[in-house]
Amino acid sequence: MLKNRKNHLQARARVLKAMAHPTRLFIIEELEKTERCVCDLTAMIGADVSTVSKHLSVLKQAGIVFDDKRGNQVFYRLRVPCILNFFGCVESVLETQLRSQAALLDVSGE
Repeated sequence: MLKNRKNHLQARARVLKAMAHPTRLFIIEELEKTERCVCDLTAMIGADVSTVSKHLSVLKQAGIVFDDKRGNQVFYRLRVPCILNFFGCVESVLETQLRSQAALLDVSGE
């Protein structure tokens, strides 16, 4: 594999890996609606501030979110809202899997 191609694929993998946690997916979905402060996300998730901050740090390092410090609070927003298009594709995969599994059950149940 060419070095440039490999580097590009590794960069993609880092973004996907950053999203590969239910809490981080929740955060991304919430940030789609509006920016949120850490305190809001902490209350919504039901985890402590350090845990939520770690998740946000992973998303920030991957370039998915950015922060804006205002006084004692830090607000987060999606850096690239098109990341949500990826979720539509994931939903299509899940629906296809579900239909395939249902078809298998229909065939085996006849």
